[in-house]
Amino acid sequence: MKAVILAGGHGKRLKPYTLFLPKPMLPLGDKPILGHIIKWLKEQKINDIILSVSYLNKPIEEYFGDGKEFKVKIKYIRSKKPLGTAGQLKKAEALLDDTFVCLYADAILDFKLNNAIKFHKKNKSLATMILQEYKTKLKYGFIELNNDKSIKTWKEKPSISGLINTGCYIMDKKFLKFIPKNKKYEMDKPFKKSLKSKMNIYGFEVNGNILDLGDKNAYENAFANFIKEKKNG
Repeated sequence: MKAVILAGGHGKRLKPYTLFLPKPMLPLGDKPILGHIIKWLKEQKINDIILSVSYLNKPIEEYFGDGKEFKVKIKYIRSKKPLGTAGQLKKAEALLDDTFVCLYADAILDFKLNNAIKFHKKNKSLATMILQEYKTKLKYGFIELNNDKSIKTWKEKPSISGLINTGCYIMDKKFLKFIPKNKKYEMDKPFKKSLKSKMNIYGFEVNGNILDLGDKNAYENAFANFIKEKKNG
């Protein structure tokens, strides 16, 4: 099975770190973020990787090359303009066969991918989204009014919980027909289109650790934790 890693974003939420270095190449411990992702894929027995790159792609290609040094096979798909997550995926269409894994380059995953693949195939899903339980506490009190505008309830900083998208998917190539060519297109749009067309779209909940590195605070916290663990180790 092949994996497509979407590594072409500008990393705007990670500035100024991403002014001269692409987000996937930001260091985290002894390797860049993308190095951790490729290591995880290899552990999941996926060695055939397609990197969809755009912004500051040279540091990525120079570091990983054809993947031999990392005991994987890497091919590159390049776009000259920002295409969004789904648009980047569409660029890889010619290199894909049937079922494949798609993931973003700003999260480090830790779960058994094979279980999700079995679920995807058993349900004959067009696309399966990997989900995780998330809980957060709102920083404001919520006020509910009656019809006459008198106060009904006051919920002080309530907690909300639900399933969130981890940025990892198992897809069949047919899913790509919902993505236009050479157009900026985010991943939510083909999912909404396929759901509207009554296609089989499933979610698979995982309990493993998902380290989201999509913004500056998350990256800085993760970086500090890696340094701390190294010192303690």
